[in-house]
Amino acid sequence: MKKISLALTAIVFCVISGTLLGLIIYSPLPILARSLVSPEIQFAILLSLVTSVASTLVCIAVAIPVAYALARYTFPGKQIATLILTLPLTLPPLVAGIALLLFFGTTPWGKALDNAGFGVIFTPLGIIVAEVFVNLPYMIRIMRSTFDAINPRFEHVAKTLGCTETGAFFRVTLPMARHGLLAGTVITWSKAMGEFGAVLMLAGATTMRTETLPIALYLNISTGDVDLAVAAATILILISLVALCTVEYFDRDVHVF
Repeated sequence: MKKISLALTAIVFCVISGTLLGLIIYSPLPILARSLVSPEIQFAILLSLVTSVASTLVCIAVAIPVAYALARYTFPGKQIATLILTLPLTLPPLVAGIALLLFFGTTPWGKALDNAGFGVIFTPLGIIVAEVFVNLPYMIRIMRSTFDAINPRFEHVAKTLGCTETGAFFRVTLPMARHGLLAGTVITWSKAMGEFGAVLMLAGATTMRTETLPIALYLNISTGDVDLAVAAATILILISLVALCTVEYFDRDVHVF
């Protein structure tokens, strides 16, 4: 059994690493460097960074109180709320994208936002909205698991020493949840950087307007510009590697599922 397991592990490792390495070294280094500094890729990098950071900050602001409520409180409809909040985890991103497209394109709420100057469809704002919708459940799941792992007695002790409920949360619980928060932030950010399906449906694939790195990869591979597509893919691989290393570092304190 040991030999079979080790052999299978080695085979899978070689296949995955060989496939990704082949992508990275496909283009000669000078061509890859020239592609990375092209205006289109530079625009895609900047747009991806801005939208992913913005969506991650929104996810953090929403996920912390929501996850804390799910971990600490009992309220009517809690199971249904948990189910609905988790549902986007199982949805294909294209389904999430078309649901968002219909919501912001056909409902009075979406039309009101558009009339107020906050158009979501086929705009950079749509990228942020799509990333938040898809990635928020991950952040909630991670933070809920983190809060579940923290003994509520620490908060009770803080309250007996004079802290309010809010003070106990910010002075005791949240600092103790820092590893989960950091890991969740990295996961959410890296997933936002790589989000494609929902972004494509809601924000479209307009060159130099809604062109994030995944969209740049899609557009350039569709037009046969393999070098630019490989450049975008290389950046996404490096981002995934950094995110994985960070999550592994905090793995002892974080349990996503």
